[in-house]
Amino acid sequence: MLPGTRREARERALALLYEAESKQEAPGSVLAELPVAPEAFVVELVRGVEAEEPRIDALISGHAIGWTIDRMPVVDRVLLRMATYELLARPDVPTGVVISEAVELAKEYSTEESGRFVNGVLATIAGVVRNPQA
Repeated sequence: MLPGTRREARERALALLYEAESKQEAPGSVLAELPVAPEAFVVELVRGVEAEEPRIDALISGHAIGWTIDRMPVVDRVLLRMATYELLARPDVPTGVVISEAVELAKEYSTEESGRFVNGVLATIAGVVRNPQA
């Protein structure tokens, strides 16, 4: 899979998870409403975040010092969930790639401060869920 394609898939998953969050619907419901199914990686990210949300949110809450999940901007929360899912479930994707993609998406769709926040939280989570030597 080309890097641009993976980036586009993450952007699409971000949009779908953001929509689900905004509508207060299950991410799977948002996927089911689509007239054309998105590519497999998009579906994996959306369904993975939905399936692992309690575990993901516990990790984010434990490492986002001074922030509760509900207080975070929606885009930041969704990005942290997506990237944490990748850190947990996709050992084939290098840690640096997961973090840098999330940071770039945060800078593009949220604020410059969000990029630093997302980077800090994910770096800490990565140190816990992945071998720091990897």
